[in-house]
Amino acid sequence: MSTPYPFTALVGQDDLRLALLLNAVSPAVGGVLVRGEKGTAKSTAVRALSALLPEVPVVAGCRFSCDPAAADPNCPDGPHESAGATARPARMVELPVGASEDRLVGALDIERALAEGVKAFEPGLLADAHRGILYVDEVNLLHDHLVDLLLDAAAMGASYVEREGVSVRHAARFLLVGTMNPEEGELRPQLLDRFGLTVEVAASRETDQRVEVVRRRLAYDDDPEGFAGRWSEDESALRDRVVAARALLPRVVLGDGALRQIAATCAAFEVDGMRADIVMARTATALAAWAGRTDVLSEDVRQAALLALPHRRRRNPFDAPGLDEDKLDEALEDAREDEEPEPPEGDDDPDGGGPDGDGPDGGGGQPPAGDGPDSPELPSQNQGPDAPESPDAPGADDSPAPQESAPTAGAPSGPGEQQAVRAAEPFRTKMLSVPGIGEGAAGRRSRARTEHGRTTGSRRPRGALTKLHLAATVQAAAPHQKARGRSGAGLVVRRDDLRQATREGREGNLVLFVVDASGSMAARQRMSAVKGAVLSLLLDAYQRRDKVGLVTFRGADAEVALPPTSSVDAAAARLESLPTGGRTPLSAGLLKAHDVLRVERLRDAARRPLVVVVTDGRATGGVEPVARAGRAARLFAADGVASVVVDCESGYVRLGLAGQLAGELGGTVVTLDELRADSIAGLVKDVQGMNSPSRRAA
Repeated sequence: MSTPYPFTALVGQDDLRLALLLNAVSPAVGGVLVRGEKGTAKSTAVRALSALLPEVPVVAGCRFSCDPAAADPNCPDGPHESAGATARPARMVELPVGASEDRLVGALDIERALAEGVKAFEPGLLADAHRGILYVDEVNLLHDHLVDLLLDAAAMGASYVEREGVSVRHAARFLLVGTMNPEEGELRPQLLDRFGLTVEVAASRETDQRVEVVRRRLAYDDDPEGFAGRWSEDESALRDRVVAARALLPRVVLGDGALRQIAATCAAFEVDGMRADIVMARTATALAAWAGRTDVLSEDVRQAALLALPHRRRRNPFDAPGLDEDKLDEALEDAREDEEPEPPEGDDDPDGGGPDGDGPDGGGGQPPAGDGPDSPELPSQNQGPDAPESPDAPGADDSPAPQESAPTAGAPSGPGEQQAVRAAEPFRTKMLSVPGIGEGAAGRRSRARTEHGRTTGSRRPRGALTKLHLAATVQAAAPHQKARGRSGAGLVVRRDDLRQATREGREGNLVLFVVDASGSMAARQRMSAVKGAVLSLLLDAYQRRDKVGLVTFRGADAEVALPPTSSVDAAAARLESLPTGGRTPLSAGLLKAHDVLRVERLRDAARRPLVVVVTDGRATGGVEPVARAGRAARLFAADGVASVVVDCESGYVRLGLAGQLAGELGGTVVTLDELRADSIAGLVKDVQGMNSPSRRAA
């Protein structure tokens, strides 16, 4: 087993270290979601945390880590009345993104269960993580069915494995820690809310700190054991502090004043539900214990809000994460004024500290993690996207440069080009899907053969049996009972009788937007409506777990504004800054999109594409632009690629060019008005339904 990087050797990342330590002190806080760019020590910090956790007392020989003081009476390895006790280090279990359902929850031997009535159960990762840490790297890429299982286990503190009436239950209480790069897509809101705290991490821009990071990493790579040995005293001191804070935690008092501040803060930021209030209360209590106090102060509440609320106030994936600290201070101050009487004259601050003052532990919401023996003298690092630059940082200046000194995103850069306009308000769109049945990644758009969904039939299992079709299995075994010498009431079942259930669910697709940004689309009101429509489709793609890509064409050529990605907010950002102007190279846009699909097909052949062309159908520039656009469109039809043309033509006189383009693509055409889910102008159900010749000719 390799030597983990010491937790105390981490440079900077104060918020990340504090959030992890608070969960070590109080696992009831609910885990941590670490968001940030690649190469910022997210995984290193999480893996280092397990070495700081106290040992776990367990029942000897129990595969489910039952506590000897309160053994689970329903444990599959129980009963434990006469079993001995032992202690082992706390586990950190990693859940791979591509893990199977059986690997996560465990596998039940269906054949033995039916034929012998034996519950032969092999525990999964949830059982291994019980009373420890369950770590999911790239948690935003986790398949939906695994997310559902995690949600169930986190909510109930137990895992249930059921196969056709045969069930096994075991306790599964764990500290859930996830890391993710937001550029690769966002989390489902339900799973996002299950993380108690969230932290935004970014690489330091301070030269000294970056030098120290590299120096320590090189020293660790050269001699991991020797490097860990040099930090062993700091690790031991920090471990002792965690144990002391755990022991102090039950004596910490959360007063009515602090509780009122918590409730007022959550109400001020309009967070959904009550989980935020509960998490903030537990976090503030853990902060007090970590600081060695038995009372919760205002700065504890403030710091708890900064860790517990940012991911709960987002209303859609395009909202920037973070918290308005001025609004936070105002909410805390208002709650304090409602609770406390006017101070006597001459005593402006009886507590000796406040949200912006110097309290017993430094105040100002600063993490107390740097106050103990575990903190080497290093330059502090202000984490987060809104952190101000140090006055000594490279590029810092006392007077901000005027905005017009540098070109802004979307500013016109050539003749005939217009500055980008803002998108109109998004709306709920009609359902667009790919015809036929696919076998791609789980999602919510098109029909597909999946491991989850409604049962549509049965087949012989290929490999391990996962979903038993009971009726088909009984039907296969019934004719052979006499030959097998059946004498009792039980059914004699052989391996060859077992049948796998085939199921139909939904898959996520690759939705590739091909957007006309030429001069014919340049009217500000019109382009705003077009961007609003694409933004609406992006929101729909987020909800349906699609990958998205963006190709734009204008002037003389086309470009891939965004390669296929799961990050719809990245697509929205590119769309927002998109300028317009110039000719309409429609053929170039279609050829570029065709090339993107060709490359993506090599990477992920199972994910079916849906091409959404947003244009008025005009083609200009070069020789025979209309004919070349038609030839490019027929490439999609020849490959059987599902497509929709969103007709952006406006005015009383319409040429119907978008409809002709849809006919060449072998797809369908829909106007901006028909795209709305609440529109009665058209009935857009799916690509197949819209593929009729009458609609193509419209």
